[in-house]
Amino acid sequence: MEINYKPIGIIHSSFQNVEGTPIQPGGAKNSKGIIEIFPEFTEGLKDIDGFSHIILLYHFHLLSKSSLSVKPFMDTVSHGIFSTRSPARPNHIGLSVVKLKEFIGNKLIIENVDIIDGSPLIDIKPYVPDFDSVKADRIGWLEDNVHKHKTTRDDGRFI
Repeated sequence: MEINYKPIGIIHSSFQNVEGTPIQPGGAKNSKGIIEIFPEFTEGLKDIDGFSHIILLYHFHLLSKSSLSVKPFMDTVSHGIFSTRSPARPNHIGLSVVKLKEFIGNKLIIENVDIIDGSPLIDIKPYVPDFDSVKADRIGWLEDNVHKHKTTRDDGRFI
């Protein structure tokens, strides 16, 4: 079975290269971006301005490889891809929760952007704390490393 997606827009950010890009929105505090929604999808933006945060699903367009075992940015040992947030995923799909600052026509002004400029946008969903924020009992190998997400930057290892 093959699944095909059509981008609904393009994400613009100040990050032109993979290397040096924050690896999570928490490490991209105040970094700004613009989402340009393609004209045929603008009707779908109705009422989006009622949300302070949105979830973006996008394509890691600069990635050329994937792996089922990776050494993630915040650790020194390999882990299975599905127990990491590594971009080297089989389907190269990224997920970020960003702050929605403004909505003008077909453009969304966003903050806390950890996404490379030109990334194709696959979908947008409203962030709803009651739906999307859950108390986790355990966070695996990240238990000792989670604090690193605010300062760790992409070093290009997955390009």
